[in-house]
Amino acid sequence: MNANAMPRSGRLGAERAARGSVTEGAARMGLAARGAIYLLVGVLALQVAFGDTHRQADRGGALETLAGKPLGVVLLWALGAGLAGMAVWRLSVAVFGSVGPDGRKARKRLMAACGSVFYACVAYSVLSFAVGPHSGGGSSDRQSRDVTARALGLPAGQWLVGAVGAGVVVAGVWIAVQSVRRKYHEDLKLGAMSRWSRRLVDVTGVGGGVARGLVFTAAGAFAVRAAVDYQPDRAKGMDDTLRSFAHTPLGPSLLACVAAGLILFGLFSFALARWCRV
Repeated sequence: MNANAMPRSGRLGAERAARGSVTEGAARMGLAARGAIYLLVGVLALQVAFGDTHRQADRGGALETLAGKPLGVVLLWALGAGLAGMAVWRLSVAVFGSVGPDGRKARKRLMAACGSVFYACVAYSVLSFAVGPHSGGGSSDRQSRDVTARALGLPAGQWLVGAVGAGVVVAGVWIAVQSVRRKYHEDLKLGAMSRWSRRLVDVTGVGGGVARGLVFTAAGAFAVRAAVDYQPDRAKGMDDTLRSFAHTPLGPSLLACVAAGLILFGLFSFALARWCRV
């Protein structure tokens, strides 16, 4: 027996396992969980735009909304489990690559690795909230200010915060541009979709992606401003970032449009959960 064949066969077996039904189920659950969070945040932001300023339009507000529903704790655990599945799926993509012609490229694997870490942290915060509402880490605004303050206290902290903020700005622009270009088509089972389904996905994918990219871009810009001014309070989480749109010349109408876009992105995530190629 060829000694080199054994490691190769083991790797192929690991790849098949990573792309098996369990991982596929985790991916679809994770996409649905992400969609639920964006849908709730969009609804909360829409309520803020129409004058209900006591709402907290971020992940914390979404979790509080779920917790207040019948079987709220069960929903929170299901949401946390789904996001944990998302982290596992992104990790498998980082290790083994994904479907598609560029599925094994270093850029895509690196993005998947970053996504795995991000969704693992989000899953942890959701599950912590499920255990006890005071264990979820608080509002996104306070978390952003605290993290920024600690980072600014490090050597070259201003450069670090500025670089991260600039990176978030670039990511936001990239998300919006890729959405307008409909690059998500590469990840969909287009042959299994009807013409009506494709149109619906394009409406939610483009509109939702542009809104999501705009929020990322604004949040990154606030981080850069915090670095330049050396003031952690300049950094903003999701809630304050969304509220800032209401303070533009377009007023609450811009916030309402962005909120509607986040709702569309939530629906788009549900569509990905149904038709994504895993």
